[in-house]
Amino acid sequence: MNRQEVLGELQEKFAADIVELADRSPRRVYVEIRPDALSRMAAYLFRDRGARFNIATGLDTRSHLEILYHFSIESIDLLVSLRVKLDRERPSIQSITGVIRGADWIEREISEMLGVEFRGHPNPKRLLLSEEWPEGVYPHRRDYAEWDPEAIRDRGV
Repeated sequence: MNRQEVLGELQEKFAADIVELADRSPRRVYVEIRPDALSRMAAYLFRDRGARFNIATGLDTRSHLEILYHFSIESIDLLVSLRVKLDRERPSIQSITGVIRGADWIEREISEMLGVEFRGHPNPKRLLLSEEWPEGVYPHRRDYAEWDPEAIRDRGV
């Protein structure tokens, strides 16, 4: 399949789930989707189209939290990023670890850093932050406030 066929099939198969498809360049496409479609679309890209799951990135945009799941279809030199927008006050989404086991650690990291709940994650324990780190304090949120008056945070930590 070529690039146009993959994108056409994606739009046809998931028409009700796609909020916006932004065709940014010959090598990059952003597909904003409804959060409940993530597992189905990840399975389609990973299993049906042979895409490689690269990584997921999360960010706080002030109005919502956003996660981008990046997939590369190397045979046609295309990077597809699935974008989901989550409610900032109760960010929750189904984990894709049931589809892609390699998403385990990045979902744990996003959970710790941004406070996203990944429903159905097989191992939701902490990955990076110490056990002393307080619950409900997320260092990558825009409203993060230092919780430890003794902490020295001048080394990128």
